[in-house]
Amino acid sequence: MMDNKKQKLVVLGGGESGVGAAILGKDKGMEVFLSDMGHIAPHYSEQLEAEGIEWEQGAHTPERILDADVVVKSPGIPPTAPMVRAIVERGIPVISEIEFAGRYTDAKMVCITGSNGKTTTTMLTYHILRDAGLNVGLAGNVGRSLALQVAREPHDVYVIELSSFQLENMYDFKANVAIMLNITPDHLDRYDYKMQNYINAKFRILNNLTPQDAFIFWQDDPVIRRQLEQVTTEAKMYPFAEHVERDTRAYVDDDDRLVFDTPETSLTMPRAELSLNGLHNLYNSMAAGLSACLLDIRKDDIRRALSNFEGVEHRLEYVATVDGVRWINDSKATNVNSCWYALESMPSGKAPSVVLILGGKDKGNDYSEILPLVQKKVKAIVCMGKNNAKLLEFFTPHVDRIADTHSLADAVEACRGFASEGDTVLLSPCCASFDLFTSYENRGDLFKDAVKHLSDK
Repeated sequence: MMDNKKQKLVVLGGGESGVGAAILGKDKGMEVFLSDMGHIAPHYSEQLEAEGIEWEQGAHTPERILDADVVVKSPGIPPTAPMVRAIVERGIPVISEIEFAGRYTDAKMVCITGSNGKTTTTMLTYHILRDAGLNVGLAGNVGRSLALQVAREPHDVYVIELSSFQLENMYDFKANVAIMLNITPDHLDRYDYKMQNYINAKFRILNNLTPQDAFIFWQDDPVIRRQLEQVTTEAKMYPFAEHVERDTRAYVDDDDRLVFDTPETSLTMPRAELSLNGLHNLYNSMAAGLSACLLDIRKDDIRRALSNFEGVEHRLEYVATVDGVRWINDSKATNVNSCWYALESMPSGKAPSVVLILGGKDKGNDYSEILPLVQKKVKAIVCMGKNNAKLLEFFTPHVDRIADTHSLADAVEACRGFASEGDTVLLSPCCASFDLFTSYENRGDLFKDAVKHLSDK
């Protein structure tokens, strides 16, 4: 490991990952400076002050930043940002918080990526390992900063949700168990609207895997299958699928039992006992269960955890039933494929019974993927965003009723007008939240509050 005592570390971004990286750098004897073009939340600025770490907000000071030996960049900052370009032109290494933290721990790393299902699978894997008694940390897109945990609360195992943004600046970091759930178009605005660029970013999770490591993946994903014809890995392969194929390690048998079949563990459990419903959650359960098998978790512990997991907030989260109408918060559905899974899980009836809320910041979406399910299950669409022109143009010919709204209050009111007893209002927006909200969590929380106020009336 390098002697970092005199190294100058600059951290770009004052959120969870940035502040964690700054604290780890300080603990390792580095000269640390954190810079954020925006506003740093009071919770994080207070942490920086308490640690005696220099920081700035509202602007970047080039002289300080371009004097760095290494820069840790928060994942939300694109590589095209002017300051990042200047750093790269200067020849200063730019790395992610995960890459930085990985240099200071020998813990096992269970890393999960995919366009959809990452958070559920990450939380479910963490739930299994924690309940089995392992000293496990939760990091990445969920949980606390990996760097902060490495610095102050070290664990034997970390379960890490990795977005394509985080994978971009990872070079020497290595997973022990790498999980890839699926790849569908997402964040194409970040990748020059080229799907292959996005795929390449996702496949960085295979970097540095050894024959002692494992790669768990959905066997039937066409994008993953094609890419695996182009790239190689030394890791052991653990594919999962709904039905058994050649080399499948997790599947559903003819008796509707979930089967895990690995050299380490062989176990079965009735599919009906899984706590999470829907085809997408079957795959999430398979991926999490396989990772637990590879870590030698007892069979009974795996079965119990798969059957008592309570799910993830903002992902197909039941909110309330008001006047006979069910309201579901799926604000985490920030891409088209995620919305597809949500619609797939909605019950089919003689007549369409879903009022679907779509809208937000479009990331280059192709809505044709969900059109068959919309035509089968959706009675009305409520568009909720600053600019709904693309949604209105695409869906107006295909649904009888569609509303153009520009606030949460107006969207909820439109849904009340469309929905009848026995219907479901589903917030599954297909889009990022940043036009009207600060995050998908903020969007989901405000939606839940609005629905609860309906029930109070």
